[in-house]
Amino acid sequence: MNIPNKITLSRIFLIPIFVILLSVPFDWGEWHIGEATLPISHFVAALLFIFASATDWVDGYYARKYDLVTNLGKFLDPLADKLLVSAALIVLVELGVAPAWVVIVIISREFAVTGLRLVAAGEGIVLAAGSMGKIKTATQMIAISALLLHNFPFSFIGFPFATIMLYVALFFTVLSGYDYIIKNWHVMRDSK
Repeated sequence: MNIPNKITLSRIFLIPIFVILLSVPFDWGEWHIGEATLPISHFVAALLFIFASATDWVDGYYARKYDLVTNLGKFLDPLADKLLVSAALIVLVELGVAPAWVVIVIISREFAVTGLRLVAAGEGIVLAAGSMGKIKTATQMIAISALLLHNFPFSFIGFPFATIMLYVALFFTVLSGYDYIIKNWHVMRDSK
């Protein structure tokens, strides 16, 4: 297993730690930031999430730069993203920070794309992520980070950046899902 794939796997292994930090009521104190209160455990979880999200860029950059792109990596990388984002969004619903319907739409898109990838893999076709998917992932990571940080630093001025970014992420999630399924449906159909 090459280094980019190991980095991708490390992202998957960070998910349970991230979930525990948000789910267990650690009494590490809290910070009052503008109109928001940020538990220190949420701050630590946000830093871990941001670190895990950054590994997505690192593994892809490293794989392309040193010509280490593999079919395993093409499969694992988007899977790791989906697992990390899904875990974060589900916990944010549990914490009452994200609306359940938004999370259901986002996770449904992820299942639909993963299902298409599995069908394609059964046909011997590997479907890599497209550029629209990268925008979707970036907006999701930004939105989740802002929600985990309780809208810091925008809470000082009362600007709902985290909420706006969540809906921007929702928009790109739906758009990229449609784009991905339409483009790759033709690839699969034409390969028969």
